[in-house]
Amino acid sequence: MRHLLLPMILCISTCLKGQNDLIGKLFPTMEVETINDLKVKLPDSVAGKYTLLGLAYSKKAEDDLLTWFEPIFNKFVNKPEGVLKGFGHDVNVFFIPMFTGINAAAAGTVKRKSLKKTDPQLFPYILFYKGQLKPYKESLNFDNKEAPYFFVLDPRGVIVYATTGVFSDVKLDEIESVLE
Repeated sequence: MRHLLLPMILCISTCLKGQNDLIGKLFPTMEVETINDLKVKLPDSVAGKYTLLGLAYSKKAEDDLLTWFEPIFNKFVNKPEGVLKGFGHDVNVFFIPMFTGINAAAAGTVKRKSLKKTDPQLFPYILFYKGQLKPYKESLNFDNKEAPYFFVLDPRGVIVYATTGVFSDVKLDEIESVLE
């Protein structure tokens, strides 16, 4: 059992090291679109406010990205009744499916399907990227296409937290800690 533990620990620390190397770096410029085809430039358009971004560039990663929707929405967006406006977290939240290479042609179809299948109150929190993957793969350490990537940006667009993978309470607590 002990002989299995060390390789597992090394794998976990190596995976996290790649994401931890991003802390303190400016998030690269990314042009995305809303569900209504409005162009948004990140991080410029979110300057002045903390921002949580979730990105996925494969079907598997997008499925894992969906595991984050409800907990993130409930924690950072949805204000429970009785909570006064201005209290709690003041953070931008965006989920970004990325369409690259051959898949870029499917972006329009996916957007139209999203309009039909997605709760309209989530529309403001979904952005679509269509373009080259290489610049983001290199600058954001995208080494596992099967996993979603999450970044917390400070008000200047600097990465202050990064993680990858399916949702967990531990990761949500870490994000909340950074935002406090």
